[in-house]
Amino acid sequence: MRIKDVIRAKASQEVVTIGPDATVRELVALLAEHNVGALVVSEDGERVTGIVSERDVVRRLHADTGVLDSPVRSIMTADVRTCAGEDALTDLMQTMTEHRIRHVPVVADGRLTGIISIGDVVKNRIGELEFERDQLDHYVHQT
Repeated sequence: MRIKDVIRAKASQEVVTIGPDATVRELVALLAEHNVGALVVSEDGERVTGIVSERDVVRRLHADTGVLDSPVRSIMTADVRTCAGEDALTDLMQTMTEHRIRHVPVVADGRLTGIISIGDVVKNRIGELEFERDQLDHYVHQT
């Protein structure tokens, strides 16, 4: 299974981005509006500058309540792990586990083409296991 197959199966392939100079308050509004857990930080909507998640906001908010008026760049992760559509899903699962990350931008030729979350990976894996179960059940109950 490839990353592109998982992306294709998503209900929406839209990738919501935010500029690095937007405020954390604007970030929180976009997270809520789009019901997502992370946004790709991008100057132009195509190149990945960083990534920022709900977890980043909560961790900073605990220490500094004024963070809501700070720029997104102050809390984003700049060293972003990315993947390509042709990458194997098992490799992505290993990367997510090793680096304890839940969202990975998908890029092609340096341009953002999608984002994959741990929820997308789990949903896909459950689908694969259900298919295997059904096939085994059919095999066992054949007459």
